[in-house]
Amino acid sequence: MIIDRQQLEAFAAVVEMRHFGEAAAALNVTRGAVSQRLKALEEALGSPLLVRDGNIPTPAGEVLLRHIRKLKVLEADTLQRIKPLAAPWPRIAIAVNADSLATWFEPVAWEIAKAKVALELMVDDQDYTLPLLARGEAMGCVSTSNDPPTGFLAESIGVMEYECVANADFAREFFPQGLGLHSVLAAPAVLFNRKDGLHALFLERLLDFKVKGYAAYYFPSPTALLNAIENGVGYGLVPCLQAQSLIDAGTLVRLAPHHKVAVELFWHHWETAPENAEAISDLVIRHARRTLIQLLDPLPPETDDVASGE
Repeated sequence: MIIDRQQLEAFAAVVEMRHFGEAAAALNVTRGAVSQRLKALEEALGSPLLVRDGNIPTPAGEVLLRHIRKLKVLEADTLQRIKPLAAPWPRIAIAVNADSLATWFEPVAWEIAKAKVALELMVDDQDYTLPLLARGEAMGCVSTSNDPPTGFLAESIGVMEYECVANADFAREFFPQGLGLHSVLAAPAVLFNRKDGLHALFLERLLDFKVKGYAAYYFPSPTALLNAIENGVGYGLVPCLQAQSLIDAGTLVRLAPHHKVAVELFWHHWETAPENAEAISDLVIRHARRTLIQLLDPLPPETDDVASGE
């Protein structure tokens, strides 16, 4: 069967806008026309594609949405070859965790954008980026999972290490004898957000039991989190890539130098992709493997060297 292009565009617009009226305005048609096209598409495919409460795709809709995203990228690649000066920029969405964006991924994003790509970065905790890929909202993602959705590949790109730091005055005040249960309960910790399980896991490994009841501040930006620690608001875990220069300058001190936490990252991308999408994947993988710590073998999922963070 041949899927109607207008019906596909109506479905994709409703998913993107999460609203029938806004989708209609974007397509320059009536709301009724969008509704009719979506209904006809569902009837043709014999499956509901959209959960009307929230306008989110069903599992079948997710499969179709991935097809639409890939089709648009392929069309942009084809037009670029035929009419390079007049071709529209392909829209590429990538899901990436905040720590990667703040450290190694930002220069990658600049290079992608300079290649005449309408780039959208979707930022979330690295344990929560994969659903964005599975739903068809992104063409690639950085994740802690090595289990790709159907139609995607997952490639190990390296390990990001985190270490526990504080400014020197804070460390002297709260940790004169080092990190122990009493001092941990008395000192405020700085975390990324409520999804951030890295700090709790670090304390459990350090003290050999789960620790609860400590005060925590939430700064949902890697830069803001680091600045809060640097200015004595609290202590916390930050990527070594961010902390090293401040440690070298004496601004920050290591609180547990032998208890770094390693997080292995994976790049998920289409199994078969247009050349422009393949070039983006190659760029991400190449840059990550130059910047992140590389292992001969992937970390096993249950060792003490694996954690999840922001």
